[in-house]
Formats: sequence, structure tokens, C-alpha cells
Amino acid sequence: MNAPLAPALALFSHLPLSERFHVHARAFSAPLEAVASRVPAGGTVADVGCGHGLLSALLALGDSRRIVHGVDPDPRKIEWARSGPGRLPNVRAEVGTVESLAERLSGQFDAVVVSDVLYLLPVERWPGFLREARRLLRPGGRLLLKEAEGDRSWKHYKCLAQEVVMVKLLGRTKAGGALVLQPREAMEALLRQAGFTPRETVALGTGYSTPHILYVAEATAGDGAAASAP
Repeated sequence: MNAPLAPALALFSHLPLSERFHVHARAFSAPLEAVASRVPAGGTVADVGCGHGLLSALLALGDSRRIVHGVDPDPRKIEWARSGPGRLPNVRAEVGTVESLAERLSGQFDAVVVSDVLYLLPVERWPGFLREARRLLRPGGRLLLKEAEGDRSWKHYKCLAQEVVMVKLLGRTKAGGALVLQPREAMEALLRQAGFTPRETVALGTGYSTPHILYVAEATAGDGAAASAP
């Protein structure tokens, strides 16, 4: 099931103009509906790096049986998420990280969605982040990882320039790394090393000026805690 974008955006209508603009820009610059459409029906979903909660809203409105748990390290964005999608009965939003969530709720999720988060982190932290995402999942659970592909196209370099403005100049997004985009082969290898079996790699950049790509991977059967060990 897939929720129309308009009802999701309506949840943010009370936000200040600058915040509404940010949410609408996100809605029309990233294929979040396509990501939401591939999340398994029902179950409990972790939206890691949820920001204002637009993807959480799409997931919750698209299937009332889902429980969506959004987490983001930015308290300001979580306040907006709580006052928007957080009003839905099947959405929770909290300040935190993939590590803090995995510490409390290891093995409690049927799916984990991560949209445009890894490139904000130092590359050396990516393996650990993915292992923690694996730790959140029940055996056989799904990770849906949406990033921009490092394909050295004009879209690749445009994406990096755009994010420099958003992160470094405007401070709209927090980053702790050097804004790196990786090729799909490298990402699929990282997923395998973190205890996932890649099931689908979908290019979603058509119609966008960013080389969006979605990795759908399944948590390998076994002990999630073991998979998270260095």
C-alpha cells in the first residue's frame, strides 16, 4: 500500500514557512514514495535519520497496521516530527541514533528504512552503522537504504555541491563527514559484510537531478548481536 503525498504533506501545514519549505523541497527532490512502496506491509518499521518525519508519515498513512518509530539526532527536527506525523496513532519520534535505538530495541523491527543518511557520516563509520541497523532487525527483516549513487555523473557532482550548501553554508542538515557518495558495488559489499543479503538494487534517479539509488537487503538468519560485533 502506498499513501498519496498530499495527506502526508498536510501534516506539516502548521509548521513555520521555512520548515514547510524544507519538507516540500524534500518531497519533490527525493523518491520517498518509491521507497515507501517497497516497505513490507504491516509490522514495525524504524525510520533512522527521520528528520521532520516525511517518510514516516508516508509509511504510517500507507498502512495503518504499521508502527513507525522515527529517530534523528537533531532535537529541533524531532520536535517538528512530533507535532506533525507524531500526531498519528502509529508513529513515534525520538531524539537518538541508530546506536541508541539498537541498544534498547535490538531485534524488534520488521524493517529499517534509512534515507540519505550515510553520506553525512565519515566513511569509516559506515560499516558500524550498517551493523547496528542489522541489529535492529528480526531475522529475515528488511533494510531499505536510499542514498545517492557515486557514479561520477553530472548528477553525482551536482548532488555534492547541493549538499555542501545545505550542510556547510545553511546548516539545514547535520554532517560529521566529508559528503562521500559510493558506487553500488561498494555499497553491496558493505551490506554483505554487515550481515545482509542484498535482494534488490533499484536506480531511482529518472526525473531527478540526483542519482538516487535504493538498496533492499535482508537480514541474514542468525544472531543480530553477533552480526554487530567488530
